[in-house]
Amino acid sequence: MEERTAKTTVKRIVIIGPESTGKTTLSKQLAHEYKTVWIPEYARTYVEQLGRPYHYEDVLHIAEKQVDLDVHYESLANGFLFLDTDLIITKIWLLWVYNECPAWIDHYLSEKKTDLYLLCNTDIPWVPDPVRENPGEMREKLFKTYKKEIESLGYPCRMVSGTGETRFKSAMDALKDLNLLHP
Repeated sequence: MEERTAKTTVKRIVIIGPESTGKTTLSKQLAHEYKTVWIPEYARTYVEQLGRPYHYEDVLHIAEKQVDLDVHYESLANGFLFLDTDLIITKIWLLWVYNECPAWIDHYLSEKKTDLYLLCNTDIPWVPDPVRENPGEMREKLFKTYKKEIESLGYPCRMVSGTGETRFKSAMDALKDLNLLHP
């Protein structure tokens, strides 16, 4: 694990889950509650503006840019940093679509300390949009795959369920359970 200095004592909380499970909403709510910043998902913006089907190299670019955003936003964080995705999703994306993933992504995931993964349950209906590809049973498969990957890395993980305020309370309860309270 990476050694953290006094300047880098930011608690990293990753909001992860299949498409259309409220990750962005929850990231914004938590950042607002903790008076800090959150990192938006770069993949969505990139793919929306691409103007063509994405390729392997595009997904690698997305991964590299997400790491750059991670470094930038960590320097702006106020005790906590909420991430609307991380490289676990990118790793699974690469493996499922292209059957390969560069070793640097595994290395990054094992070395970049994460204090908690909030795994968003699929109990919110899937809403189609131009960049979403995985409705129905795929959401459940992805949920299980993300959970397994987080467990293999040994990071704390809590499931977030419910809708609206209930979902937010579920996330806050998970933070409290791990004593990740306001600084």
